[in-house]
Amino acid sequence: MTDIDSLRLTEWTSCGGCAAKWGASLLTSLVQDFPPAADPSLLVGLAPFDDAAVYRISDDLAMVSTTDFFPPLVDHPSDFGAIAAANACSDVFAMGGRVTVAVNIAAFPEHFPREAIVAIFVAAAAVVAEAGGSIAGGHTIRNPEPIFGLAVQGLVHPDRIFRKEGAVVGDVLMISKPLGTAVALAAGSDDDKAAAIAGMRRLNRVASETLQAHGTAVHAVTDVTGYGLFGHSWDMAERARAVFAFDYARLPLYPGVAAALERGVRTGGDPRNREHVEQHVTISPAFDDAEAAIGYDPQTSGGLLAAVDPSISADLERAGFTSIGMVVGGEPRIVLQ
Repeated sequence: MTDIDSLRLTEWTSCGGCAAKWGASLLTSLVQDFPPAADPSLLVGLAPFDDAAVYRISDDLAMVSTTDFFPPLVDHPSDFGAIAAANACSDVFAMGGRVTVAVNIAAFPEHFPREAIVAIFVAAAAVVAEAGGSIAGGHTIRNPEPIFGLAVQGLVHPDRIFRKEGAVVGDVLMISKPLGTAVALAAGSDDDKAAAIAGMRRLNRVASETLQAHGTAVHAVTDVTGYGLFGHSWDMAERARAVFAFDYARLPLYPGVAAALERGVRTGGDPRNREHVEQHVTISPAFDDAEAAIGYDPQTSGGLLAAVDPSISADLERAGFTSIGMVVGGEPRIVLQ
């Protein structure tokens, strides 16, 4: 009988969470080689890509489809299962949808403790239920390192899909969770790590529903995950043909993150994210690399980033969002000031 409270999942893997994703530059070049989709019912696919695929079922109903999985980034199996589920469901919420059903994607070493697998599955099922859906099955294989995630299906009205494109000059940039998950887990105190884990376990359901309630005043949405704040916001800025200007003083950070960055802590995903987007980023001379690094830190189960009309920014702040910048005119760029 294994004591799962003493198990350290991170000892079973070389990297974890969304930091395990391929670098954005490599993935973008690969996606460009995919054949174009010919089905007109595919409303959102790879051209251009977004947080999830959307397929029209009828005039007033579309299916949202996504998948996400990764090796452990935390030690406790229940935390791992919950974070993986919240992260996978987030893409449905980022598209303005509601979660309906999910299936597990799992791979474990042959001698991985059974009790740990059960704890992962149970925690994930609880989070999916909280998201409004149900676990309906899955697939499990043998693998030298543990991997877990879900394929999630949701529903959305075809005319109310959130997309990465649509931001306009004058929009306020709002985020629903703090930044710095990778740094907090790599170098934070036990309390710092606990705060980051609690944030990663939290669903983006309420944040998405809050945005949905504001209708056309919400212009563009994505969730901030493995490519960091700068990588994901660049997707939005490039499509808006505008500058995304972030106010460093307003960026919400998990406890211990700023101090860790000042000490020089960087995670494995940092250089890959820099390689992809650094040429599109301008950092104010008032800041050094410690401040800039927060934009490259790979997030797991991060918040929703929304470009919204200024008229609703106060309402969103009361609902838990933080205003972190503005969309301004100019050639597409990310600015930290």
